[in-house]
Amino acid sequence: MDKAIRPAPPTDPAQHSRSPWTPVANTYELLIRAVVDYAIYMLDPQGRVVSWNPGAEQIKGYAAQEIIGEHFSRFYTEEDRAAGVPGEALRAAAETGRFAAEAWRQRKDGTRFWAMVVIDRITQDGQLIGFAKITRDLTERRRAQLAALESERQFRLLVQGVTDYAIYMLSPEGRVSSWNAGAERIKGYAAAEIIGEHFSRFYIPEDRASGLPGRALEAARRDGHYEAEGWRIRKDGTRLWAGVVIDSIYDDGVLIGFAKITRDLTERREVQLELEQSREQLFQSQKMEAVGHLTGGLAHDFNNLLTGITGSLELMRTRLGQGRTNELGRYIDAARGAADRAAALTHRMLAFARRQTLDPKPTDPNRLVAGMMALVENTVGPQIAVEVRTAPDLWPTRCDPNQLENALLNLCINARDAMPHGGRLTITTANAAVDPRQGRAQGVEPGEYVSISVADSGVGMTPEVAARAFDPFFTTKPTGLGTGLGLSMIYGFARQSGGHARIETEPGRGTAVQLLLPRYHGATEAEEGSTASAAPARAGDGETVLVVDDEPTVRMLVTEVLQELDYAAREAADGASGLRVLQSDARVDLLITDVGLPGGMNGRQLADAARQLRPGLKILFITGYAENAVIGSGQLEPGMHLLTKPFAMESLAGRIRAIIEAD
Repeated sequence: MDKAIRPAPPTDPAQHSRSPWTPVANTYELLIRAVVDYAIYMLDPQGRVVSWNPGAEQIKGYAAQEIIGEHFSRFYTEEDRAAGVPGEALRAAAETGRFAAEAWRQRKDGTRFWAMVVIDRITQDGQLIGFAKITRDLTERRRAQLAALESERQFRLLVQGVTDYAIYMLSPEGRVSSWNAGAERIKGYAAAEIIGEHFSRFYIPEDRASGLPGRALEAARRDGHYEAEGWRIRKDGTRLWAGVVIDSIYDDGVLIGFAKITRDLTERREVQLELEQSREQLFQSQKMEAVGHLTGGLAHDFNNLLTGITGSLELMRTRLGQGRTNELGRYIDAARGAADRAAALTHRMLAFARRQTLDPKPTDPNRLVAGMMALVENTVGPQIAVEVRTAPDLWPTRCDPNQLENALLNLCINARDAMPHGGRLTITTANAAVDPRQGRAQGVEPGEYVSISVADSGVGMTPEVAARAFDPFFTTKPTGLGTGLGLSMIYGFARQSGGHARIETEPGRGTAVQLLLPRYHGATEAEEGSTASAAPARAGDGETVLVVDDEPTVRMLVTEVLQELDYAAREAADGASGLRVLQSDARVDLLITDVGLPGGMNGRQLADAARQLRPGLKILFITGYAENAVIGSGQLEPGMHLLTKPFAMESLAGRIRAIIEAD
């Protein structure tokens, strides 16, 4: 490019006779002389220096009087001069108008610097009269570039030397663009085989079919980072368990690719699986031991109770044969007492297993505790001081109030037994909030709860005893003085009600058992007034009850009760048979059905089908075992009722009449 600027005059006036330039003092000259970061000087057509600015002196190290008239090639390195680089630079500038380059140059003291060089041709009337030359010292920038290049080189060598990790790059579309030795070892592909291929080939077929590779890249693109573990596939088709990290790489806001690191964790995975299998085997062993302990204790207690029942029945038969009927009442009472204890044992077992049939209602714990105080004080005796601390603003809860009373009474009895020489029993109610951290530690869902605790000043428990306190049939009482089911029943009731139970104890300092029951957002029902018991009314003309139960003895007893009350009774042994009766024209005023029925249709399904055929039909479920899924989350539809086995026949009779007469 031809330059229109005119050169500054030589600094040394003696040089004027050798210079073809006409000195001109103007603003360009003042500007050039003010620049110190650039070497700006002029050359004649042969390449000799004819002007020199302060920047040139600072960068090159020569004063003007030392260099004007000298050839500019002395600034080049020895090897560049030998190669004729200075002459090539001038010829290029003369022919094309401009020469530009970056290269090493040499100062007066022999040190080198990295220079950016521009040489522009200057003509006058079409004739070459010289060159304008600008040089800038870029040594620091060059050093930084070289350092970056060296760092990159070392990083590449490091990456290539890593064999425990597959480290490679992907294009924005997911194609492999680099491949290290670790990738070759882990994946089985040489670089020449895999560069340019899509990384999804490392995924197992089912993951490719589900679109997992695309989702992984999308997550890395969206979040900047993706991390996962899963099965991957090698070149030979074998699988490895891989830990995978994908990071997105952006340049000026534009995605240019992904960095991907894979580690073979197959051995670790196998160890984990072995540990999990060992834990599962240990759990199964412990479970079988617990089941054996449970069934052994259950069999022991039931055998005792059955002996009382069967022995009483045998003696009744003997005395009837002897005509000694005056002794029958004693044997009947003994059999009935043993049967009641067996029913209580079953009830406790179901409570522990969280399979008991509950009748949850909105409950005010403060009112329930207050109503129990006379019973509690009479039970624990005068040696124990009873203190009640109730929260004035206590939330209501929703639970089975009868079961809550039983649980609290059992806790008070345990507290009494822990204070054989007297002491203090404290019942406390409070509102409680469980945060996620506490919930994880205690095994309870976070939320709002009502806390009811029973604390004593008794002997306390050792950590070993406390750890097993909720286990069924575990007891520290002498043989015959406890079944070991009291605390397990309480724990099961709390868990089945959506809450939790926990123990705080210390030997010699007493024990506190806390029940946490979920807060109920609503009003509690008004306390029902007591009603005097009365003999059940007789049936109306033609009133009919359908009884569906797979146990013949139960059907026989229920039918006997119905006939005593002048009801017509129809029987069915399973759901299908009962459904056929309901599909007929037979009159049915009430359906009594067990929940667990054979033949593929349970009692709840039969009830739903009955409501389709006979809308508004009244239904009474009789059951000793009811899953919430069958009963419906503890909620029964209007006109549906529940009676838990075993039940007294007089209770059944009164319930039947009340249901039929209800609006």
